[in-house]
Amino acid sequence: MSPVPNVPPSPPPNVPLSPVPHPHSGSLRLLSQRIADPAAAPARCGGVAVAVAVAGGAAGMAGLLPALVAVSQKAAEVARLCRAEEPLLRLRPAEKSGPERNARFQRDFKTLADVLIQELIKHDLGTQFPELRGHIHGEESSEFRDAQGEWGQRDRGTVGTGGGDSGDSGDSGGTEGTAGQGDSGDRGDRGPCAVALAGGTVTVRVRATPGVPVPPRVSLCHAPVSFGVPAGGTVTVRVCATPGDTVALLLAVLGPEQTRAAELLAEAVHREVTLGDTELDGIDPGVSPGDLGIWIDPIDSTNEFIGGREDVAPIDGIAPEGLRSALVLVGAFDRHSGVPVLGVINEPFFQRDPQTHRWQGRYHWGVAHGDTRLCSLSPPLPRPRPRVVLSRAESAAVRGALGSLGGGPPLLAAGAGYKLLCVALGLADAFVLSLPTTFAWDSCAPHAILRALGGGVVALEGALRARRAGGTGEPPELRYHRPEPGQTGPQSWANRGGLVAFVHPPHLRAVLAALGELGELGELGELPGC
Repeated sequence: MSPVPNVPPSPPPNVPLSPVPHPHSGSLRLLSQRIADPAAAPARCGGVAVAVAVAGGAAGMAGLLPALVAVSQKAAEVARLCRAEEPLLRLRPAEKSGPERNARFQRDFKTLADVLIQELIKHDLGTQFPELRGHIHGEESSEFRDAQGEWGQRDRGTVGTGGGDSGDSGDSGGTEGTAGQGDSGDRGDRGPCAVALAGGTVTVRVRATPGVPVPPRVSLCHAPVSFGVPAGGTVTVRVCATPGDTVALLLAVLGPEQTRAAELLAEAVHREVTLGDTELDGIDPGVSPGDLGIWIDPIDSTNEFIGGREDVAPIDGIAPEGLRSALVLVGAFDRHSGVPVLGVINEPFFQRDPQTHRWQGRYHWGVAHGDTRLCSLSPPLPRPRPRVVLSRAESAAVRGALGSLGGGPPLLAAGAGYKLLCVALGLADAFVLSLPTTFAWDSCAPHAILRALGGGVVALEGALRARRAGGTGEPPELRYHRPEPGQTGPQSWANRGGLVAFVHPPHLRAVLAALGELGELGELGELPGC
């Protein structure tokens, strides 16, 4: 990777840290709450410096948690950039269809920010930990399809790539062959990037060209590579070998007139992130990266991210909707057992800086493997009567039953990841969902943090059945390594039995007791098989 040159300023002062005995193990837990201010440090990702290099082979187990935090910080910066820069704010959202679509929403969207964040996390983690390659999974398809034939209107655009010979752009292959390559196989092939057209799909193919430098900020210059996207074609987004190559790929999606937007995104994607979070140094989760898989939700609550509402007043500390609920979720699970062991939740839009009015972010992490329980959060104090947070789509029967717990009427919020975070922060004691509308990528990272705090996430349907059968033990928690039998596509990774998230087991038992009074499972909502 050839990062954009930058000299990071001195990191901001650390929040004072105090090691505190963890109540759920003999380990020490570490406290942190870092504020990421891109205005204070515009050359760094999120304004926080993390000592993690993302190039050059495998790293040890102790480097895995900092790497997850680092990619979440880079991802958060891309998300903030897409909200702050007018050209990026206007980038096309792509509407999901078929099995990719979440059935809960009448319209479900992904943005270029979603896809690019997912791909940069795959790229950076796969570079630092080659043993993770092929085991990093995410919510989004990396393809954008031209549904309206709009891209066909800009057929034969040009993208500068900084390579190749003048006048030899490789467009002799035309739309029937591969642009930038030509029938001869080498015309225009000397540049680092070629856009291939075949079977109705455009894909930017990257070639590392020794001795051919690519400027950090690429304009429409040097030998151009021609591209033409037929109506109905698709563009596959990925992180390329250099910023220039990534600019070229993004221009295949955005069009040659969006050079500035493509450059801004490529700079953020290729920027080297360094964390000055010393509390992360030396934390060994005790599990080899080769035994792990990764689940990514690049922007959880994408619809709220697109809407961008900032004028939402919190209710008892919980934002019912709006930009606050848009999160980056990165979780690691044991590939053999499916148990979540590491989790990072990044809040790109935590608060506005009162002077600069720029967004500040923060992140939270947790480690839960074997006897190790480490977390950046303190376990919240339990309320005598649990307060519950629910989806706005939850059934009236569930709302009514949980209202009887005595902790006040259930609070409503957007975003599965955000509601899970509210439980970890102690803003709610439980998140209950009776609908099969969350997925492995929504719950893996928060689940690891909840486990680190002494709690967990269980399947609601299975827990209620076990309770009715007279079971007295703790119900089994969600697992993340096996797809749902009989399902395809994203639905194979749905949490089909609903879920209950908690920190304190007595709150879980109270929730199950309240819902058990409803009678049959069908009264809960749209649980499968009901």
